[in-house]
Amino acid sequence: MSGNINPGFEDGDGEKQKDATVEVTVSEEPGEPKREQWANPIEFLLSCIAMSVGLGNVWRFPFVALENGGGAFLIPYILVLLFIGKPLYYMELCMGQFSSFGSVKVWEVVPAFRGVGYGQAIATWAVVTYYVSLMGLTVYYFFASFSPVLPWSVCGSWSTSICVDASTNVTVLEETLGVKATNLTSAAEEYFSKDVLKIDPAGLANGLDAPEWRLTLCLLFSWVVLFVVLAKGVQSSGKAAYFTALFPYLVLFIMLIRGATLPGAYKGVLFFITPRWEKLLEPGVWYAAVDQSFFSLSVGFGSIVMFSSYNSFRHNVYRDAAIISVTDTLTSLLAGFTTFAILGHLADTLGVDVKDVVKGGGTSLAFVSYPDVLSRFQYVPQFFAVLFFLMLFTLGVGSASALTGCIITIICDQFPHFKKWMVTLAVCVTGFLLGLFYVTPQGQYVLELINYYGGGFIIFILVVFEVAAIHWVYGVNNFCRDIEFMLGRKTGYYWKFCWAILIPALLSIIFIYSQTTAKRLAVGSYVFSSGAIAFGVCLAVLACFMVPIFFGVELMRTRNGSASLWEAILKTFKPTAEWCPKDPILRQEYRQFIAKDKPALEGIDNPIPPVASTVSMTSLHNSSSQANIAEYNTRV
Repeated sequence: MSGNINPGFEDGDGEKQKDATVEVTVSEEPGEPKREQWANPIEFLLSCIAMSVGLGNVWRFPFVALENGGGAFLIPYILVLLFIGKPLYYMELCMGQFSSFGSVKVWEVVPAFRGVGYGQAIATWAVVTYYVSLMGLTVYYFFASFSPVLPWSVCGSWSTSICVDASTNVTVLEETLGVKATNLTSAAEEYFSKDVLKIDPAGLANGLDAPEWRLTLCLLFSWVVLFVVLAKGVQSSGKAAYFTALFPYLVLFIMLIRGATLPGAYKGVLFFITPRWEKLLEPGVWYAAVDQSFFSLSVGFGSIVMFSSYNSFRHNVYRDAAIISVTDTLTSLLAGFTTFAILGHLADTLGVDVKDVVKGGGTSLAFVSYPDVLSRFQYVPQFFAVLFFLMLFTLGVGSASALTGCIITIICDQFPHFKKWMVTLAVCVTGFLLGLFYVTPQGQYVLELINYYGGGFIIFILVVFEVAAIHWVYGVNNFCRDIEFMLGRKTGYYWKFCWAILIPALLSIIFIYSQTTAKRLAVGSYVFSSGAIAFGVCLAVLACFMVPIFFGVELMRTRNGSASLWEAILKTFKPTAEWCPKDPILRQEYRQFIAKDKPALEGIDNPIPPVASTVSMTSLHNSSSQANIAEYNTRV
């Protein structure tokens, strides 16, 4: 069945498909639960934007850029986005949409690598538990912002002798007492560490204390909100995306306009954008660019695959990948200008250099620097504080709902007859219980440990496996053929080069560099013990070991119907009959589409080359797309 070409495919880097298949109504196999879909394409796009534009854009990117060359950092960051971030994002969108499966079930394409999906699930689970605990902190500050006097603007019973109120004139203090501003601590800083977190200076040496009850309630509130957003799947989360994707921009623009009108704002912006070109020669800068790109776009966690699996089969994800990657970058820049305009004003108020008020990114920015500045606003500081922390919570909901939804989809794919709301409830309750570790006085140390070992470098390893499996084992030409059938457009050499050569090579180099230059994990002056490091390493090893473990599981499952062990091994490296469009009509058209090359196989007794004649299992799958086509048609 053929029809007109989607106008969205008119332009691009690839050749148009002359006879594109028209959209059909999705029907399911008898007895198979119907897979839900997005109510409309806008909800999918906004959900992806809400997922990618998260807390990292606001409190992480500005300081990563500052530490790695300022304005010069944009060069490696944009290059990484073009040659690593965007291609990976597009690849994962295509994987999910073509198969209509989540991040584990999608590995019907190469069952031997199913463990990649389970490893990503462990990383996702680790990240989302601490991510929601940070949302709990924003909830705490949000409600505290309604106080007649902002509690972090004055030194309370929890403060030390070097604490200064927001109203204190530091310049006068220096002149009268001879105390330097850099030797003092703001009320906002001590409020965060001593009253909110109640951080234990001994770290993890004495174990974990009981959770702080106020933060526990805020954590519970965050998980309840996530349950409400996710209870009905994409039907409910898609509606929430209108708010979670758009509201943060309103607040960012309000904060930017307000910050730009404050004295000293331009000093902060200049400090942010002034390039330090010599930094570009440092390998660490390029590593930081890749790390920020992964963290920001949410590549490698499975949530991109999950979102696109609920698309209609012909949805134009090529266009969406471009929109989302550009939007994410522009948002990071907007957040950077806003942040340093406000920090420039803080430096001007204190009479110090901008570098002296830069306490660092992450929680230091969100819960110390920003609140400190907001408390110094002359008019209605409570209003701006409420807006700011509501924005942070909204950003958190957008990203956390995607990560949590990924776990829910994995379970529902494996057990399709489970009710989604019950799975969602079970996941949220489990997440809340695990999150209690983060609201103890030692919680910030646990967070840093899990962040580094559970959601850091292991994603690099798993993405290398992911790219190698798709483009070396299944074959980059076969994957591009599937995209051509799905989108009606051929894939250009730019994508093939990035997927098959550039990305695996660069990520391998970056991973080796990061591990050879890594320092012992520390938080401030506290250095983690060997026992804590061992726990983190075990978590990382567990995620990575999912690959060989589930290779063994697939091998045992496959060997039941195979004549020999070697046949079973070969079969695990080939796509199953489920790697195809879910709709039966599209599935039949797909068979006809890939059968176009069949005449080229006529006269060949054994289209799949014998094992002895192949250099490796990878070349067996990559050497001939016709061999894969013949294999597929014998199974479907």
